[in-house]
Amino acid sequence: MNIEIDFRQHIPIYIQLMDQIKQNIATGELKPGDQLPTVRQLAADLRVNFNTIARAYRLLDEEGTISTQHGRGTYILDPLPEEEAKELRRKGLRRLTREYLTSAHRLGYNPEEVQASFQQKLEMWIEKGTPPVPDEEQES
Repeated sequence: MNIEIDFRQHIPIYIQLMDQIKQNIATGELKPGDQLPTVRQLAADLRVNFNTIARAYRLLDEEGTISTQHGRGTYILDPLPEEEAKELRRKGLRRLTREYLTSAHRLGYNPEEVQASFQQKLEMWIEKGTPPVPDEEQES
């Protein structure tokens, strides 16, 4: 399994890991039934905190991409039926939204500021056809 973490990106390491595992599944490098490295082994290989790998594995498990079986290991699952996959995606988006809003609140932003910033980034995404990338945009 080919995983490379870029510590300079503004994307959290656990998200990079999740995305790359999903990419490896999409390209066929990882197939249903394949076993992933243990959390400790992958943390050592990537030189990242054990908890970071555990978080990525937990979230992938919750969305039905992998299955962690205590004492047996972590395995790639067969793809879910379309309706279940859609529901998991909706739950994932709700989780991301909740985390974003909670973080913004903790940092002292009010709902109007968050809405304006979000609307600006969403419009950029719609206009360009790709979501904004931190290194490509000028922050205002």
